[in-house]
Amino acid sequence: MEKEFLKQLFQQEFTKMVAVISKLYGLQHIETAEDIVSETFLQATETWETKGVPENPPAWLYAVAKQKTLTFFRRNKIFNEKVLPEIIGNDAVSDDEMLNFSNQNIKDSQLQMLFAVCNPAIASEAQIGLALRILCGFGIEEIAEAFLSNKETINKRLFRAKEKLRTEKIKMELPPEEEISKRLDNVLHIIYLLFSEGYYSKTQSEILRQDFCLEAMRLCLMLIDYPQTNLPSTNALMALMCFHASRFHARQTSENSQVLYEDQHESLWDHALINQGTHFLALSAHGNALSAYHLEARIAFWHCQKDDSAEKWEEILQLYNQLLLVNYSPSVALNRTFALYKANGKKAALAEAEKLRLENNHFYFILLGELYKDLDNEKARMNLEKAFSLAKTQTERLGIREKIDALSV
Repeated sequence: MEKEFLKQLFQQEFTKMVAVISKLYGLQHIETAEDIVSETFLQATETWETKGVPENPPAWLYAVAKQKTLTFFRRNKIFNEKVLPEIIGNDAVSDDEMLNFSNQNIKDSQLQMLFAVCNPAIASEAQIGLALRILCGFGIEEIAEAFLSNKETINKRLFRAKEKLRTEKIKMELPPEEEISKRLDNVLHIIYLLFSEGYYSKTQSEILRQDFCLEAMRLCLMLIDYPQTNLPSTNALMALMCFHASRFHARQTSENSQVLYEDQHESLWDHALINQGTHFLALSAHGNALSAYHLEARIAFWHCQKDDSAEKWEEILQLYNQLLLVNYSPSVALNRTFALYKANGKKAALAEAEKLRLENNHFYFILLGELYKDLDNEKARMNLEKAFSLAKTQTERLGIREKIDALSV
């Protein structure tokens, strides 16, 4: 039995089963739900190794998880004494019938779990960790590597986040209709951060975590499928992720080194995803709202046009000017400076870049190295050496070293 098959099945089904169990018994028992599902997969591994994989693996998992769940909660008298009185006063409905692994209940449970995990009462970084674990099914080691941390730290962070779920008495339910758009902002922000975590991976071994990005896109599609959360900003974020995801294969070599935008081969772009992004971008135009996701999606759209024209970079520059007003951040200012370079040349960009003074940002010094190249190669080298010292991963350092070496040629 292939390990990759089991890993994919775990990521797909772990989140569904934890969501359904937690929906019925409450988030105060989320760790129990995780343990039950983990035990179910352990039993699957042992059983399938000797008897072979069943015809319908998810159905086998649901049946075993249901039995383990009912056994646990009946044994602990939790269901009869605490859960059942709070659910429905319907004696004809058994706990076995309520533990429902139908497609619709799974979808509803995961959507409710998404809003629970992204509750503002939980710290943003912990929300991402919970999303990766509970909503995406990633292991503690994978999450630790993504955050350049260790298992103990991540376990403590997740424990504190789950304690918040308990102490704040957060329920697995969608917010009232009048509050849903306000709460949606936080949910979209966490999905955006999750995508960014994959797109600009900080792990030592990978510059791109496609699995993180694809999970973020899956969560966003869940929101689009639900009418109350299918809003312009949701579609704008989906468009943004589609455009970025379309260039996955062009962004890295087979040796896992990074390929800069200007060196990417358009033939490696996924034009079906670009078309999908264009579709969602059109849907996002409904209404009067203009979010940062709208502007970033438009910028990403222009990056999917390979033609290196003045019109393209002038349009990107103007979009960055708007984005700075809507959502100022040092990284947006830095990206805007690169667009200024492409639109108006190195000298205009250098004047702006020197004002930023992002002393702890290696991307800033990479840009300065690019801007000084051929104008003052000694300054270009000094800035690239600074970038090298600040870079967080080996793959980034290798790319910067190549730029430094190229100055000697």
